[in-house]
Amino acid sequence: MRKPIFTGAGVAIITPFTEDGVNFEKLEELIEFQINEGIDSIIICGTTGEASTMPDDEHKAVIKFAVDKVNKRVPVIAGTGSNDTKHAISLSKYAEEVGADAILSVTPYYNKTTQKGLYEHFKLIANSIKIPVILYNVPGRTNLNIDPQTIKQLSEIENIVAIKECNLNQVGEVINLCPEDFTVYSGNDDQVLPLLALGGKGVISVVANILPRKTHELVATFLAGNIEESRKIQLSLLDLIKALFIEVSPIPVKAAMNLMGMEVGKCRMPLVDMSEKNYNVLKQTLQNYGLI
Repeated sequence: MRKPIFTGAGVAIITPFTEDGVNFEKLEELIEFQINEGIDSIIICGTTGEASTMPDDEHKAVIKFAVDKVNKRVPVIAGTGSNDTKHAISLSKYAEEVGADAILSVTPYYNKTTQKGLYEHFKLIANSIKIPVILYNVPGRTNLNIDPQTIKQLSEIENIVAIKECNLNQVGEVINLCPEDFTVYSGNDDQVLPLLALGGKGVISVVANILPRKTHELVATFLAGNIEESRKIQLSLLDLIKALFIEVSPIPVKAAMNLMGMEVGKCRMPLVDMSEKNYNVLKQTLQNYGLI
């Protein structure tokens, strides 16, 4: 029986940048903040971490830094996905070598592939390492869905243990098809409760960058059987979540963190500063939540 890598809330942590590179001192500060606030896992170098703008040496340095600083206090899941299978394998082997607890591997984007190609892509990655693999299905960014039957096939590979699923429409079918020890995590902060109700075990979250404890409680209360409290938390967060996705993520969450005094720097091009109109909406929302 495979155990979940984590249950609860994992933070898709941002990467703080300066003009010269990664601000490792700030990253350490953010990691400590997350752990002190009760986060259940840290996902490093994911979409929210802007891994797509990191050259390999920087990408690897950030993974190793996070693993070393967390020091097994919570699981560290390294984003090592690519639309080049060989590249994904190389990054995944490195993550395993430096002690990551699992990898997060996104659906191939731009060149895309067939469902057979998806199976072979993820199978090769999984077979190249011994640590667990979390699939990442995000059709809104990749324009490619991992179909439930393909997920079923992949779930039969021993170390493909979970999926970060952004397509809520197929979650029930995925859970019906896959083994009981295959874990489903929400990839959407506004749909955590519905996914948990279908049998999911948690969320890989953007909003947790600013509200880690509340995001943890959203899942923990549900899993403890207090569905009404979980429902109240989910509903209470919806306006904030909407504001954090008013523009392409992670633009708004970094802007929010800067407004809150966290000084995490800007996003890397081609991501740009928020429009004045949307920035004001975000600022007002943060004020409404008492965060600034």
